[in-house]
Amino acid sequence: MRDFGGIVERTPVRVVRPGSADEVAAALRDAAASGLEALPRGLGHSTYGQSLTSGVSLDLRGLNGVDVVETGAADGGGTAVAGAGATWREVLAATLPHGLTPPVLTDYLDLTVGGTLSAGGVGGTSHRYGTQADNVRALDVVVGGQAVRCSSGVLPEVFDAVLGGLGRHGVITAAELRLVPAPERVLACTVPCRDAADVLRVQRDVRAEEVSAQIKPTDVGWAYEVKAVLHGDGGEPPPGTAETEELAYFDFCDRMRPDVEELIALGEWARPHPLGMVFLPVSRAAEVIGATMAETTADDLGLSGVTLIKALRSGRAPVPGGEAVLFSVLRAASPGCAPVEAMLAANRTLLDRARAVGGARYPVDSVPS
Repeated sequence: MRDFGGIVERTPVRVVRPGSADEVAAALRDAAASGLEALPRGLGHSTYGQSLTSGVSLDLRGLNGVDVVETGAADGGGTAVAGAGATWREVLAATLPHGLTPPVLTDYLDLTVGGTLSAGGVGGTSHRYGTQADNVRALDVVVGGQAVRCSSGVLPEVFDAVLGGLGRHGVITAAELRLVPAPERVLACTVPCRDAADVLRVQRDVRAEEVSAQIKPTDVGWAYEVKAVLHGDGGEPPPGTAETEELAYFDFCDRMRPDVEELIALGEWARPHPLGMVFLPVSRAAEVIGATMAETTADDLGLSGVTLIKALRSGRAPVPGGEAVLFSVLRAASPGCAPVEAMLAANRTLLDRARAVGGARYPVDSVPS
């Protein structure tokens, strides 16, 4: 069995596909009685074997129901209860008819709720709303073979351990998610930048509901650009905007789908993906990003590789002060480009550089131990 990273392979003793929290609990008890590790798995989008096991693999895709249980809240939002195996695409399909959306979405919608909450979950609105884990009101979790409900006020030690815990401290079976009003349309604005420091300045100063940045290869080096997204009638494009695109909200949320379909057709989606992802303190982020890009070539990134910069404000951010930058070097081991081993070595260098300035890894990246 492989994950999206395509680097690590493990063969489980057995695969269990539970249809309820009680069946998850029974599977965990059976595994413990046999002395086997049991590890939850959604769509296996980890990149260095984090969702793989040689013990019991718990395929949670059967827990995929989504119910909007509250609307008309004082803030105009609501609540949804989603099974751990539901994808964010399935969550949106249930919430958008009510005019609601999760505050934070991943760039790629075909990831499971349990999977991203087990990693944290960072999106373009994380500078406003924090991680996806910050927007969970309660969880149904199986711990020690028993199903429990937890929140910040009930069993908070379980709640905090499971969010971002990669399934090691308990198995999420369902999550109660906060919802906010969804816009009908958005305006995506592209702002070219000089370098990483300029990106961070624009991300800090821009008034936009969503903001992220990308570093793209060109014939003369790397080009930096910020994508600032205004919701609804969110105002004028920010200063320095080079181009704009108006989209329906769902089309913006699902913007990766055409690219993924093309990558699948080209065979790139099935290549190994050694992803390097680190949290950086804001004060040192430009230094680390600049140093990394100075020693990175397009071949080191791969034909379909992408480099992203996202701002994050969260009490769960593993840096002092809770304000961080997520720097993601999303490599793809394309034919004719750098080999997997070289990409993994570059990820190790990035992580060492991040830790030297007080940063930390994002838990589903690809770094050899």
